[in-house]
Amino acid sequence: MLITQKKKNYDLEERTARFGEEIITFAKKIPKNVITLQLISQLIRAGTSIGANYCEADCAESKKDFEHKLGISKKGGKRNQALAQNACGGSSGITK
Repeated sequence: MLITQKKKNYDLEERTARFGEEIITFAKKIPKNVITLQLISQLIRAGTSIGANYCEADCAESKKDFEHKLGISKKGGKRNQALAQNACGGSSGITK
């Protein structure tokens, strides 16, 4: 029971997929203009790649490979935060 509950709480594959969906929803609400269109595009690419990078890490061939690929996913999350803040003029509401 505890293992099932733990998996349910920490299912990163599901959580990163939902994150990508939420990024798309969020991006649709950003006012579009000449400046934000490029940032929105980058935001969506970065936000949806986090889940893909996590899935790739989950299938890693070694612990070192897993850590490397997971690090790429983590960098994507940080990049996403910066892109969201830039696209919204510094007021994305996203916190660490």
